[in-house]
Amino acid sequence: MTDHTYRCGWVALMGPPNAGKSTLLNALLGQKVTIVTPKPQTTRNQIVGILTDEEAQVIFMDTPGLTQVRGRLSKTMIQAVWQSLGQADVIMPILDSHLYIRHPEFLDRDLAPVAEALASDERPMIVVVNKVDLFSDKSRMLPLLTRLNEMWPRADIFPTSALRRDGLPELKALIRSKLPEGPAQFPEDQISTASLRFMAAEIIREKLFLHLRQEVPYAVAVDVESWEEDEERGQTVIHAVIYVARPMHKAMVIGRAGASIKQIGSEARKDIQELVGGKVHLELWVKVREHWTEDPAFLRDLGLMAE
Repeated sequence: MTDHTYRCGWVALMGPPNAGKSTLLNALLGQKVTIVTPKPQTTRNQIVGILTDEEAQVIFMDTPGLTQVRGRLSKTMIQAVWQSLGQADVIMPILDSHLYIRHPEFLDRDLAPVAEALASDERPMIVVVNKVDLFSDKSRMLPLLTRLNEMWPRADIFPTSALRRDGLPELKALIRSKLPEGPAQFPEDQISTASLRFMAAEIIREKLFLHLRQEVPYAVAVDVESWEEDEERGQTVIHAVIYVARPMHKAMVIGRAGASIKQIGSEARKDIQELVGGKVHLELWVKVREHWTEDPAFLRDLGLMAE
C-alpha cells in the first residue's frame, strides 16, 4: 500500500429518496453496512462504507435522500448531504431510471437544483442510472441519458442495476480511476466508520420500517441504551429504546398482544448476531416522546445532528 500509484479517496453517494443508494453501497462492498427498505428517506445521516483492495481504498459516504425540506429532522438530513459533498473527491449521483423514464417531468424537479449547484464544480462525477432491470426495452433510456448528458456534460453516465449487481466490476474500476493518488486512510479490514452500537440501532430501525405502515416509520427513532458482554452466558446483552411521536404509534409498534414488537425484535436479533458474530439477547422498549423530530438536543443525542 506504499506504492505511489495507490489511490485513495472519498466518494459521495447522493440523489433523490429511494434511488437505491444504500443497495448500491452494500453491493459494491459485498456486505451490508447500511439498512435498506423500500421506503424513501430510510437513511437519515451519513453512513461510511470502506472498500479496500490492492489498487485502491474507496471511502463511500451514503447520504440521506435529497427531498423537499420539512421540519428540523429533514433539514438535518439535507445538511448531512452537503457536508458529505464538501469532503468528497468524487461525486456520485444515483438515479431511479425507471421513475424518470415513466415521468421525465420529475427529472428537472428533483435534480435541476443539484445540477445547478454543482455546475461549476470541477471534481470528477459519475452519474449512476440505477434500476435498469425494471424494463426490458433499453432504448427507452435514450431520452433520459440525453437529458443527463445535458445536465452534467462532464460526468460519466453509468447505467446499472444495484439489485442484480450488473456491471459492478466495471463501476468499481471507473470509480478507482477517478480517485487521487495516496495511501489508504483506514485499516484494510475496516468496512465502516460506524460503531457496532450504531449499526445495531440501524438494524432495529430497518425492521421497524419494514413492518410499520404509512407515517409511523418516519416518526420512530432507536437508541441503544446499554450494551454488555455476558461472558458467563457467552452472549451480548443489548437494551434498546424505540421512541415514537404519538401514543397511538406506540400501540402500533407493540401490536396485538405484543406480536409486532416480538417479530421486530426476533428479526433484528438475527441480523445483530450476524453483525457481532455471536449470540445476542435483545430487549426492546417503546417510549412516547412527542415532537422528537423538532428537538435539537435529542437529535444530537441520537447522532443525527452535528455537535
